[in-house]
Amino acid sequence: MDSGYHFGGIEYCDFKASIKKVTQRHKKLVILGAAESGVGAALLGKKEGWDVFVSDGGTIKEAYKNELSQAGIAFEEGVHNEKNIWEADCVIKSPGIPEKAPIIKSLRAKQIEIISEIEFGYRYKKDSKIIAITGSNGKSTTTKMIYHTLSIAGYDVRMVGNIGNSFAKQIAEDPSQWYVIEVSSFQLDDIKQFRPDIALLLNISPDHLDRYEYKFENYISSKFKITQNQTADDIFITNKDDTEISQYLANKPVKARTIYFTMSEQNNPNSEGAYLDKEQIHINYDGERTSMSIHDLSVQGKHNQYNSMAAGISARTAGIRSAKIRESFSTFEGIAHRLEFVATVRGVDFINDSKATNVNSVWFALESMKKPVVLILGGQDKGNDYNEIKELVKEKVKAIVCLGVDNKNIHDFFGAIVSNIIDTQSAKDAALAAYSLAEKNDVVLLAPACASFDLFQNYEDRGDQFKEAVRNL
Repeated sequence: MDSGYHFGGIEYCDFKASIKKVTQRHKKLVILGAAESGVGAALLGKKEGWDVFVSDGGTIKEAYKNELSQAGIAFEEGVHNEKNIWEADCVIKSPGIPEKAPIIKSLRAKQIEIISEIEFGYRYKKDSKIIAITGSNGKSTTTKMIYHTLSIAGYDVRMVGNIGNSFAKQIAEDPSQWYVIEVSSFQLDDIKQFRPDIALLLNISPDHLDRYEYKFENYISSKFKITQNQTADDIFITNKDDTEISQYLANKPVKARTIYFTMSEQNNPNSEGAYLDKEQIHINYDGERTSMSIHDLSVQGKHNQYNSMAAGISARTAGIRSAKIRESFSTFEGIAHRLEFVATVRGVDFINDSKATNVNSVWFALESMKKPVVLILGGQDKGNDYNEIKELVKEKVKAIVCLGVDNKNIHDFFGAIVSNIIDTQSAKDAALAAYSLAEKNDVVLLAPACASFDLFQNYEDRGDQFKEAVRNL
């Protein structure tokens, strides 16, 4: 499983170093970035005997500094001390650091191995099982659904990755038999051996193209890295209705046993997988069939039907029986900032979908709206193509409120479609502007289609500020 040298059960990452070098000193692990994943990796590295150094070019949050100090881990902030970094045997980089960053280019040139935190955690997971979920949309909801189902069934399970603790930190502090991991393309970019027992690829639509040379095919390949180390003993669950996924698999089939979920074709009731037929979700696996009305799901909308099918077939492949799956689907609570109802103000509903950071997620949000919409769009553009939502905007959107520093692309694309487009640069002003444009029985939908970093710390901060502004109305 491991590609590096081992001494006393500890892996040595640098394949070019000599055995003599390893025996003379502790192996040095350098971590770039001191947020959740970086601090988690540092704690695991310390526990496993590495000489750990953490370097963050920005400011480290006080809570993370306290964790590092209490563990006796050296760190720096506001600078990258190259001398310390060049001495690394292995580097773990934050998912937020792009490949084009000068420090990463220099490390590549020096042939110092760079891995992601999920890769590092994988190397110390022992005999635990992994269900890993990726996709452009629905990752967090599906991850939480699977975790909820396994928990109800009594499994020893933890939810980690982009939701919950970092994978590495969980292994260091509270190891489990099962891990349900939400993984992004950025985390997958730097895996070497990471191999999920059950891998899910929910969908693929253009996102983060600024990190992939504005080439959609590069982003697609990154998502499919979730399958790169799987074998015929593993399971790959994916969306048969997704054109990009189907085209990729037609040319590059994966080694894992592939199981599909779909709502576009009438599958044979005896076939393996999950499908929708006459408002009933059917899940077939290992001779057992689970059926449930979409109206009994605790979360509604077409996107949640997809998420439920993906979560349900995943739970079955993990050994969960039908009764527990039905129970979990009826008791599941949705996640914050994903089509989250905020309030009704004088007949106007306010919905917070701040997690809709790409165009495809906005499509699902708009598709689920049954009332006229005042749409709040904007932020840090990631190479968006708004053609995907053009028809839905024509059909459902009466006005657009831009929430961002630079809204030119939105004006250029929607100017001929929507007559009323207003610019704002704060959540408070966006909520006020949307309210002024809305009428009774309208809905104000925050679904930005963009990253939040031009005006906010993250999408949670954007959603929280929006909810506060709505409540102040």
